[in-house]
Amino acid sequence: MDDSWPGDWLRGVLETMALAVVSEGETYGYLIAARLAEAGMGTIKGGTLYPVLNRLERDGALASQWRQGEGGPGRKYYTITVAGRERLGQQRAQWQRFTERTSLLLQGEGNGVGHDNG
Repeated sequence: MDDSWPGDWLRGVLETMALAVVSEGETYGYLIAARLAEAGMGTIKGGTLYPVLNRLERDGALASQWRQGEGGPGRKYYTITVAGRERLGQQRAQWQRFTERTSLLLQGEGNGVGHDNG
């Protein structure tokens, strides 16, 4: 099955997915992208991922630390903060409600709003 998702769908949930990956343990950008690909999200380019990570860090949801690479360039490692865990919890709950409602609507099981039921 081809899991090439529309770009606007991925952009809409990339922040939450990045927080979820970092909540699994300290990691860096390349491994975050690899984990997302492993989860079936496709290839997330650095030009898309790093601005999200930078915004999450600026907002206090992530903390980072530069480390020297072993035989290569240094890497910026990310960890989730207490505020980031709270944010992730809120976003997970919101996502659950959103997907439930979206699924009902797409399956034709909406609440009848906007339909002539008589």
